[in-house]
Amino acid sequence: MFKLSTLLAASLLAASALAAPPPLSTVSERSGFLKTGRYDEVQALCRDFEKAYPGRVRCWEFGRTPQGRPMLALVASDSGALTPAEARKRKLPVSLIQGGIHAGEIDGKDAGFLALRQVLDGQAAPGALKGQVLVFVPVFNVDGHERFAAWNRPNQRGPEQMGWRTTAQNYNLNRDYVKADAPEMQAMLRLIDLWDPLVLVDLHVTDGAKFEHDVAVQVEPVHAGDEALRAVGRAWRDGVAADIARQGSLPVVFYPSFNEDDNPASGFTDGVSTPRFSTGYPLLRNRLAMLVETHSWKDYPHRVRVTRNIVVSVLERVGASGAAWQQVAKDADARASQLGGQTVALTWKASPKAREIEFRGYAYTRTPSEISGGLMTRYDETRPELWKLPLRDEILPDLQITAPKAGYLVPAEHAAWMADKLKLHGISYRVLKAPLVKAAVETFRASSAKRGMQSVESHQRLDLQGQWSAEARDVPAGSLFVPMAQPGARLVMSVLEPLAPDSYVAWGFFNNHFERKEYMEGYVAEEVAREQLAADPALRAAFDKRIAEDAAFAKSPAQRLDFFARRHSSWDERFNLYPVLRTDVAP
Repeated sequence: MFKLSTLLAASLLAASALAAPPPLSTVSERSGFLKTGRYDEVQALCRDFEKAYPGRVRCWEFGRTPQGRPMLALVASDSGALTPAEARKRKLPVSLIQGGIHAGEIDGKDAGFLALRQVLDGQAAPGALKGQVLVFVPVFNVDGHERFAAWNRPNQRGPEQMGWRTTAQNYNLNRDYVKADAPEMQAMLRLIDLWDPLVLVDLHVTDGAKFEHDVAVQVEPVHAGDEALRAVGRAWRDGVAADIARQGSLPVVFYPSFNEDDNPASGFTDGVSTPRFSTGYPLLRNRLAMLVETHSWKDYPHRVRVTRNIVVSVLERVGASGAAWQQVAKDADARASQLGGQTVALTWKASPKAREIEFRGYAYTRTPSEISGGLMTRYDETRPELWKLPLRDEILPDLQITAPKAGYLVPAEHAAWMADKLKLHGISYRVLKAPLVKAAVETFRASSAKRGMQSVESHQRLDLQGQWSAEARDVPAGSLFVPMAQPGARLVMSVLEPLAPDSYVAWGFFNNHFERKEYMEGYVAEEVAREQLAADPALRAAFDKRIAEDAAFAKSPAQRLDFFARRHSSWDERFNLYPVLRTDVAP
């Protein structure tokens, strides 16, 4: 009896050992990928991975959130290079993989931990970490992650509870790469500048319609940026898509958002994100970015599996080809440094040309809704269909600007805050020790300045029209000279060219300069007008002609008086003048 009890106990212990979760597993894995853990799990795992793989993993705190939580990265490599200095010394490519920039879309955290453990244990991508350094950020938006509840993502199937899209300060981090308002983004940009990752992989879950495709994989440069680097981007994108297709996924290589909301028949349009986004930013630094969007209507176990497969594929491909790709990126740095005086595309758009594609969806109807009263699409997930839809994916340059031959001059009054922004982006500049007197520069005066009707990410955006023209202006000591001759030349233009969609002027940082601050009272303007008309017959002719040809002007007392106020010596010549200057000669 004792022997039987002993054998039974041993058998139960053995079974228990087999059933026990593997070391370094997550709440998600132990729940069968029905749940996701809280941030204290990330902190514990970061330390535990470092202990479990000494000399191969380092737990790195790279910032603190507004609510005081540590922002953590796991640095992993089989080369022994676990610092930026060692990575540079050994010329190793760095892969930055981030999860939870939108913390409700948390697939990347759980998939990343699973993939990392399997790669370190040799169960996946053997040898992939020998020739690269992985910097894995499980959760970018940490405070948002801890705003934890069910249904934070109402059109997403699992996990049972999840975090929130935005930060505690309500910033959407995937709109903040260029303007860098959020402390979290500032920490991330310092991490990027420190490690100079060859690739950045941003792990998301997409919203949208119901269809069979389970993931979108987009890469830039593919349509935009350095020509040689685009070839690398296409090879990387297509290789990862092929890898996961062999594992049963149905990937697409464009963002599957319908041209017309809620109408599948309208098809899709591809494009290039502006640099406020994770995929629009690295290409301006001559690096590669991948946006991964698993499909929200797939359940959490499926999405984690697909994301895990992508992480493994990325590590395999960077491990195999990263050294060669890194050389292409360095060559792109050199080419970007020569962009002064050349025409540079700052935005891109799809041409009207469309091609028909086969897209795996479900049967659907579009009928009026008794709830909303509008036309609604209803999908039948029991009836797969092959849709034939238009896709516009011929991407062409849109806004093109001739770059200054030398660079930009930021006046002293804006030098302090601008210097802080430029440092975050790794943009080089120097401070003028002496003033420039009547320097030959280009100035931009807005012919039109329209403010946004509502706040966007806490900013009132500004839409300008106008052009650069030659002038002679004084530039005070303490101003900044930002040269074009640097690897980040495209990024320089994207933040300083006033018509660029994510420039600092477009984000409202210079709004004061497009607000009229001094005025002439109406009765004073009346007197001034009469004096000007009496003294200048040509002005009288111009005024009469304007009245005859412009009905709105003729009917507006304010516009008529303003006609004269603008010709008076009291008029502010700096009104609507963008304070940043361009120069073709380095000071």
